[in-house]
Amino acid sequence: MKRFDPKRIAISLAFLTAGAILAAFAVEEFLEPNALFDGGVTGVSMMLAHFTPLPLSAYVVLVNLPFVIVAWRQLGKRFVVKFVYSIVVFSLFTMVFAPLQEATEDVFLATLYGGLALGAGVGLVMRGGGCLDGTEIVAILANRKAGVSVGSVILGINVVIFAVAGILFGLDRGMYSLAMYFVTSRVIDFVEMGPSETKAVLMMCDDGHELAQRIYEDLGRTVTFLRGRGLVSDAEKDVLYCVVTRAELYELKEIIAECGGAFSTISEVSEIVGEHIKTV
Repeated sequence: MKRFDPKRIAISLAFLTAGAILAAFAVEEFLEPNALFDGGVTGVSMMLAHFTPLPLSAYVVLVNLPFVIVAWRQLGKRFVVKFVYSIVVFSLFTMVFAPLQEATEDVFLATLYGGLALGAGVGLVMRGGGCLDGTEIVAILANRKAGVSVGSVILGINVVIFAVAGILFGLDRGMYSLAMYFVTSRVIDFVEMGPSETKAVLMMCDDGHELAQRIYEDLGRTVTFLRGRGLVSDAEKDVLYCVVTRAELYELKEIIAECGGAFSTISEVSEIVGEHIKTV
């Protein structure tokens, strides 16, 4: 049974809000004034805003809207609510920061510090259980349906976007944007406290059937049951093993807490081998 935990919700909202505001600051004060572009939906929105009268904030909402609809049908509703909240806050604060003077006119400094600020913002949003970009939804669904890694999908999309940016705004801007993307991705990993896109979770509890069912229903992930025995209590334990993407990790932690708070460990997965594994 799901339990309402105001403290956990407040912490999640704090991460989502702070991350979205910081990302908006990075885009408007470092990237946009220097014709540098983020990847994904934000990057596409930035390019559209350069050639049309509509502001960036409007494009962020409009371009992400189809991904919201897809996510509502395919992913957990709680994730979608956080996704929408993050987009709205990000969009509103791009309007707040847009009239302010840019932080620097030096392209190298904008690349470095813009990437740092953007990565920190996106990382905070992901720690709060949300995301700022619809391409993350595409990557998660491709991962579940076809077994393609999340990182490969996002990288492929972004390479195309940066190539288009290079054609439209000059090769140097495309290369600077690509360099900024690598800075951003490293900072996201650091803020999220884990460089691996895939995590292995080991959960130990007295009866793991409810937890396993919730994981399957909410995340579409199956678990492997093992048997264990406590050294002190000498009681048998259910040991559940599950592998998830980093985007699903927060949701899994929520499920564990709601199902009694099973003792859990989380570790990085460097490689997955086996044709039967199609969802990681």
